Amino acid sequence: MKKEQRRIKIKYRVRSKISGTAQRPRMSVFRSNKQIYVQIIDDEAQKTLVSASSLGMEAMPKCEQAGKVGEAVAKKALEAGIQEVVFDRNGYLYHGRVKEVAEGARKGGLKF
Repeated sequence: MKKEQRRIKIKYRVRSKISGTAQRPRMSVFRSNKQIYVQIIDDEAQKTLVSASSLGMEAMPKCEQAGKVGEAVAKKALEAGIQEVVFDRNGYLYHGRVKEVAEGARKGGLKF
């Protein structure tokens, strides 16, 4: 089994157990080789409420970018009236950049 197929299998297993509601939306992380993207999603309404990405931050290291993206999405979420989220690591290991996004969001004021 290839690495991406394995991640997708894990992703579906995790997504079967968690979902975002209007009170506690889902915070989904997507990690590419160069960028990291975060969305806060209400699964009941099938709508993205807040999003942030590392586009334009190429000058700093990737882990630092991830922390900044976490803080940025937390700031936008608090402005939109969202205090609590469900963290969806999207099949990635809770390690490195994914962990930095979560810590940045907690530092920014979001509760998981």
